[in-house]
Amino acid sequence: MRRLMICMLLVVFAGLAATAQERGTRLTLGGYGEAVMMRNFYSDKYMRYTDAANYKDAEGHGRADLPHVVFYVGYDFGNGWSMSSEIEFEHGGTESAMEIEEEEGGEYESEVERGGEVALEQFWIQKSWSRAANLRMGHIIVPVGGTNQHHMPTEFFTVYRPEGENTIMPCTWHETGVSLWGRLGDWRYEVQALAGLDADRFGRKGWIHDGAGSPYEFKIANNYAAAFRVDNYSLPGLRVAVSGYAGNAFKNTLSATEAERYKDVKGTVLIGAMDFTYDACNWIVRGNFDYGHLTDSELITRYNKTMRKDSPSPKQDVASDAIAYGIEAGYDIFAPVEAMHGKGQRLYLFGRYEGYDSMFRTAENVMDYAWCGCQRVAAGINYFPLNDIVIKAEYSHRFMAKGYNDEPSVSIGIAYSGFFR
Repeated sequence: MRRLMICMLLVVFAGLAATAQERGTRLTLGGYGEAVMMRNFYSDKYMRYTDAANYKDAEGHGRADLPHVVFYVGYDFGNGWSMSSEIEFEHGGTESAMEIEEEEGGEYESEVERGGEVALEQFWIQKSWSRAANLRMGHIIVPVGGTNQHHMPTEFFTVYRPEGENTIMPCTWHETGVSLWGRLGDWRYEVQALAGLDADRFGRKGWIHDGAGSPYEFKIANNYAAAFRVDNYSLPGLRVAVSGYAGNAFKNTLSATEAERYKDVKGTVLIGAMDFTYDACNWIVRGNFDYGHLTDSELITRYNKTMRKDSPSPKQDVASDAIAYGIEAGYDIFAPVEAMHGKGQRLYLFGRYEGYDSMFRTAENVMDYAWCGCQRVAAGINYFPLNDIVIKAEYSHRFMAKGYNDEPSVSIGIAYSGFFR
């Protein structure tokens, strides 16, 4: 079934490409995709955190993955009206998968991020009055943090997306809502009104990460949220941004509780973030800092743990605060070599350092799982034979908290990001 759907989509895109040739530049086609091979030099057994001492010298494991394959279609209707859509195949195409729970006796559980076999990452219609004023309506990217706004595989050095932001927040985060955005001189702004997150699906390892999805054929919108982002480009080669999110998440579910003890619980999610990119003098340097707070985390934890076994909730402890930070830098060693640089080829040697903790602070009666926080370093290369294609290789080492085993790995990947028309 999956292969049939992929073939049908490819036929549709081929037809759209032919139509684009006839209609000129009003139709835009594009996308991005990644393929990865990884060797992890640590155990993948479900007890590796609860019984770490017995897995200190365990045999490693290898994995092959298609993290994201996305097809983009955009169309300019004229008179300032346009549309855009992205269809995403994540980790091979479906959005349901089996996983082994670390602390559930190693039992297999079905992990469902959203109903359906493919994800519609974006679908919006936009009215543009000027460069400074655009109104976007539909299913849109929530631009909180550096990775959500700049998530193309050519926009970060590591083989996978930066691990910290990808752990504690949805990534790529997309919600249904309305966005007002524009560019004024050296400033770009965006403000959004959105459907809220679902606190039932918050957990220890990913904090609010899974709260943006829905296991149903629709997204619950009992609660609403707001997000913003401001970017500044005043200095040549430098972009600096701040972004944020605020919204209630409790009772934003299909079977909201009416119990008296939970009547005043809001589950307000507050996130503040800063990120930057410096791209000049053959250097690219990127950094981020993200901090999130969840109110009523103790009561949300208590409620989630009492949900039925067949509910989509992971039924786990949820922290009140989460944090992620990181910086990466790469230098193009082909820059002085005219034979390479003159043909548009680039070869970056890069290093990255990051830290994150999805249980940075916990309420009094919420268990703090120390293995949910770590620091990570990575070093490797990014080779661009063309501007839109990159081959990546890296060694990374995840430094776990005391009492747990560190997690080194080697990864290689190839990716593209660009427009076909």
